[in-house]
Amino acid sequence: MKKILCLIGFCFIVSMVSYAQSADEKQVAAALENLRKLLIDPDKAALEAITATDLSYGHSNGRIEDKATFVESLVSKKFDFVTVDLTQHSIKILGNTAIVRHNLSGDTNDGGKPGHANIGIMQIWQKQQGKWKLLARQAFKLLPPA
Repeated sequence: MKKILCLIGFCFIVSMVSYAQSADEKQVAAALENLRKLLIDPDKAALEAITATDLSYGHSNGRIEDKATFVESLVSKKFDFVTVDLTQHSIKILGNTAIVRHNLSGDTNDGGKPGHANIGIMQIWQKQQGKWKLLARQAFKLLPPA
């Protein structure tokens, strides 16, 4: 009986550990949440701090921006997010690289024109000097439900 209880306890601990986020996953999730907030309320210094120098930022319409253009597009309100909700997160850590996938739904006011975004996103984050920075992002249009 004692062996069975020990085995059950061991299995429980192993299953709990497998579902726990690693420290890197928690840091990437926090960086993603910081970016979400910055999309709504852009701050130039904070956007520059969270993005890699070689950022490649792809929009769902095919437009590609570098770091300077991405930051300026948000700060100038060319791309203006009013709300941003992120769902269906997945984070996979591979050394100093993280692959992040999620869906984004949000209201926009680009150039003073109200709109709505419903897109899928894949991001590549890279740990640089101990901090996770957005290196690449590609958005794509989601198919409507069948």
